[in-house]
Amino acid sequence: MSKQKIVVSLGHKALGNTTNEQLDAVKHTAKALAQLVADGNQLTITHSNGNQVSMIHKAMTELRRVYIDYTPAPMCVCSAMSQGYVGYDIQNSLRAELIDRGISKPVSTILTQVTVDPYDEAFYEPTKVIGRYMSAEDAEVEVKKGNYVQEDPGKGFRRVVAAPKPLSIVEIDAIKALVDADQIVIACGGGGIPVIEQNHMLKGASAVIEKDAIAGKLAADLASDVLLILTGVDNVCTGFETANEKAIESMNLDQAKKYIEEGEFEAGTMLPKIEAAIEYLESKKDGKVIITSIEKAAEAMKGKAGTVITA
Repeated sequence: MSKQKIVVSLGHKALGNTTNEQLDAVKHTAKALAQLVADGNQLTITHSNGNQVSMIHKAMTELRRVYIDYTPAPMCVCSAMSQGYVGYDIQNSLRAELIDRGISKPVSTILTQVTVDPYDEAFYEPTKVIGRYMSAEDAEVEVKKGNYVQEDPGKGFRRVVAAPKPLSIVEIDAIKALVDADQIVIACGGGGIPVIEQNHMLKGASAVIEKDAIAGKLAADLASDVLLILTGVDNVCTGFETANEKAIESMNLDQAKKYIEEGEFEAGTMLPKIEAAIEYLESKKDGKVIITSIEKAAEAMKGKAGTVITA
């Protein structure tokens, strides 16, 4: 029996909130990923970076405030930094866990760029809050630079950036080559580094890409058998966090779209996961999406846990 090709999307819980938390979290995450490999699956891994890119952006901004000669790091550079150090921790922890299990398999991180449309409506209505809290004076400076800010009453102002839709994965051929060689690949971390193509050159965009959106795109491009989205809950639910909460064991595309129309899924949490599932399944009709917690990953792959979505 041939191996199942799986794109695994890791959420915030798999990485923690700080560098020290991340070191501990990825050891736990590596055990779950290694079990999937031991069960005979071929993995391509992508991950969130919300806390990490925000931390880097904050640090680089403060560095510029202290040392005036330093140049502030643009969002695309902060995204690249977060991809590098998150991938570094995941690949090292996963490699060690595999070796402990007697499995010899390369694990590689690819810094991945993703093209976006400069005219995407998201650039006119940014929604992703990042970085440090600022005073009203600092916020005014950001606005004069052409950036967006948002006030959090009682706390201050924070920068807000766009979350455009991904168009194409620039390094997809390199990713495919490693996947075809049966290697484990970590790619498109944090949604990928958003870039705009201008006269065959790639220019970094002041934006972030939704991690779930790129997971669906990556799974579709690789024609993966399964898109496994690991998040903070065991199942997708209707009536989430209400007295009428009910776990969904399975649904098809039509049901998923109906749930969206009925407003069952919250924007920024479960909604982008369901939208990613729809994009992937509309590309690969015989594919399968599983949404569950990292603790239930192996069970879910065996049909014993999680929410399964099919065409």
